[in-house]
Amino acid sequence: MRIFTASVIIAALSLGTPAFVQAQGAAPSQSEAQKPPAQSSTVIRSIQVVDVKDLQPAVRSKVDEVVAQTSEQDMQALRKSIDANPAVAAALKAKGLNSSHVVAVNIADGVLTMFTKTA
Repeated sequence: MRIFTASVIIAALSLGTPAFVQAQGAAPSQSEAQKPPAQSSTVIRSIQVVDVKDLQPAVRSKVDEVVAQTSEQDMQALRKSIDANPAVAAALKAKGLNSSHVVAVNIADGVLTMFTKTA
């Protein structure tokens, strides 16, 4: 399972709309950073919200490692993308959470999984 975090740039998180993603660790060069991202064929069909404390220790460790490498600026960009999408924000609200609780996301096979931490 690949885990995308705030260092993943998510330009669009909406059902039926392609998401733009850049894998962590694949930092763009200066010239690439100035180009708009190319559209991806990733379509979000469903959304899951998972509390990090509910993960198996090995998976939790991987999430924690990725989170530790994420800049505050990237985290803010991720949360802004989440807040800009009503369906994604509603999935969090249904669990009594908001974007400030999200520490990482994973997009695979049309499923957006948001990993959250409370306190």
